[in-house]
Amino acid sequence: MVQLQSHAGDALAGPIAWYVYVLRAFLALIVLGACAWGAMALAYRFPGPAPARDFLIALWVALGVAAGVALLRVSAGVPLKGWPLAFLVAMILLVGWWQTIRPSNDRDWAADVARLLDPRQDGSHVTLQNVRNFAWRTETDFTPRWETREYDLDKLESADLVLSYWMGPAIAHTLVSFGFSDGQRVVFSIEIRKKQGQKFSAIGGFFKDFEATLVAADERDILRVRSNVRGETVYLYRLNIPPGQLRKVFLGYLERARDLRHHAKWYNTLTSNCTTIVFELARIIAPGLPLDYRLLLSGYFAEYAYDQGGLTPGFTYSQLAERGNVVARALAADDAPDFSTRIREGVPGDDPKVMP
Repeated sequence: MVQLQSHAGDALAGPIAWYVYVLRAFLALIVLGACAWGAMALAYRFPGPAPARDFLIALWVALGVAAGVALLRVSAGVPLKGWPLAFLVAMILLVGWWQTIRPSNDRDWAADVARLLDPRQDGSHVTLQNVRNFAWRTETDFTPRWETREYDLDKLESADLVLSYWMGPAIAHTLVSFGFSDGQRVVFSIEIRKKQGQKFSAIGGFFKDFEATLVAADERDILRVRSNVRGETVYLYRLNIPPGQLRKVFLGYLERARDLRHHAKWYNTLTSNCTTIVFELARIIAPGLPLDYRLLLSGYFAEYAYDQGGLTPGFTYSQLAERGNVVARALAADDAPDFSTRIREGVPGDDPKVMP
């Protein structure tokens, strides 16, 4: 009887040991992932001098690796050494410090994001203070112009989705341009609020390196600087939004501007960026819009909008993309007063002469 119990115990010990090892391997992966995140957080946000930062990162990585190795090397029934517990304590301290880093609207901002949009509304009459209308010659040579403009929401008649590609086909900056029957246009764009001398970093966008700002701008500023000055590839698509719904989307941008003006927020490459706000506002008029990988890979967002019926009907997506490439027309128009009209020549939905 004792011998049978011994064999049964041995048979059970094998599966238990395997499960314990798999669990500890999973925990080791979590530890190493947290170790990588912590190292990047310290690299981007540690407030002290570089030598102290580098020493702290090295110490943190060593502790994480020691904890991960300790989890992998032990077997079932063998107690863990102190490294995982030490790493857990260090992680709690790191997260506590991370939560103390708050966004601010009071920094030495770069010139093109120096001012926050200030919207005012009285019925259908909207006044936008701090509309950007810079005259760009190069990225560093420009004439700053901040203007106050007025719009009549009863004349709001169209919206265009603009994608500007600067880092391959999967990544694009997303903007929305609203058109009014009196000929006025205004573009809204969620952007990083760079400090003086700061450059954009997609990785930094995960680690509280940038605040977010909502820029309202003239097309000859915000579109032309991308196509004509930075050499980006810019596509424009007419959005298929009923006029009655346009106002909700427009007012959604104004609400976001007010929120950012009174409560500074972090820009996040994944969760709070130029594309996610468009999706959030689109859900105001179509709550059932599905989540999709193209919301993260923003370069494919126009294709997602097409699949949801959000672009001009009657054309294939390839036709819309081919005719929506505005770069050649933007270069030809340059700083002409009719820049907005000329870049839309041949664009389905924007140019009435273009038929399916």
